[in-house]
Amino acid sequence: MERRSFVGHAGLAGILAAGVAPAAHAQTTLRWRLASSFPKALDTIFGAAEVFAKKVSDMSGGKFQISVHAGGELMPPFGVVDGVQNATVEMAHTAPYYFFGKDETFAIGCAIPFGLNSRQMTAWQYEGNGLKLMREFYANYNIIHFPMGNTGAQMGGWYRKEIKSVADIKGLKMRIGGFAGKVLERMGGVPQNIPGGEIYQALEKGTIDAAEWVGPYDDQKLGFYKVAPFYHYPGWWEGGPQLDLYINTKAYNSLPAEYKAIIESASAFAHTEMQAKYDARNPAALTQLLANKAKLIQMPIPVMDLAFQESMALYSDLSNKNPNWKKVYSDYAAFRKEANRWFRYTEAFFDNYMQSKVNKL
Repeated sequence: MERRSFVGHAGLAGILAAGVAPAAHAQTTLRWRLASSFPKALDTIFGAAEVFAKKVSDMSGGKFQISVHAGGELMPPFGVVDGVQNATVEMAHTAPYYFFGKDETFAIGCAIPFGLNSRQMTAWQYEGNGLKLMREFYANYNIIHFPMGNTGAQMGGWYRKEIKSVADIKGLKMRIGGFAGKVLERMGGVPQNIPGGEIYQALEKGTIDAAEWVGPYDDQKLGFYKVAPFYHYPGWWEGGPQLDLYINTKAYNSLPAEYKAIIESASAFAHTEMQAKYDARNPAALTQLLANKAKLIQMPIPVMDLAFQESMALYSDLSNKNPNWKKVYSDYAAFRKEANRWFRYTEAFFDNYMQSKVNKL
């Protein structure tokens, strides 16, 4: 039988039985390293990189292996951009806003205060100009990125003392992720950028007055409720923070086309799975935290209003002095305006109505 005809009719099982290896398994074996910014204890965020690596291995028939290393194992948690840029490692998994000190534009690739929610962020990246614009920016760092995870809207953090007014923000030493610290600073707070694995100790010792991480599931694992009982909501700085897979551009360009396709598919799977985990696990974790005497409190509206005001003023200032920011943010803001107009009549109204009804059933 002619080989083309055989392949066309036999199917994969027949090909394997006949000893003809599919092209996907004919590639040279590769072994890459991925540096995470997160501790192994967080099976949600750190786990996304493990999910990704397993999918790459499965889809390549074991030919493409990626070892995943927790923050601090190969390099400091906040050193992964340098690691990928300098080809110390081929890959990293991180929250882009950690690196706003290099350029504030990094933050737009993750979350900025009063920004896009998770669905809107995914839409901007894949169907808007987000992927294009952020890749143009990351090219300055020898990096190509793929969206790889989103936590959904986050909580507003744990506080040793309740936040009752704007005055309570003055002098507040708070561990707050990345770029949001710029807004907190404008409000009179004192932001602290501390890796996830070090937050509990700082909060326990009183080195900081408050800390935010993600939400109930991860926060419970990290034990914040034991040393700071006031649990405010929402995290106005993180309506839909996206995690990214960073790949050294030269390393990525050296890959065969099928391995590039595998990376794209595996990262998209991990991207979806991360938020599914959070949405499934946060509700029960919140119930447990409340049973452990955590005090759930809405952030005062005057605090939210000041934060919004200072956020918009900051974005205007940055647009005047940072051309990278202006280029990306102008597109992001236009997308946000249109998306929120649509969500107002659909998701937002539906969700608000459901909250008023379901818990009464």
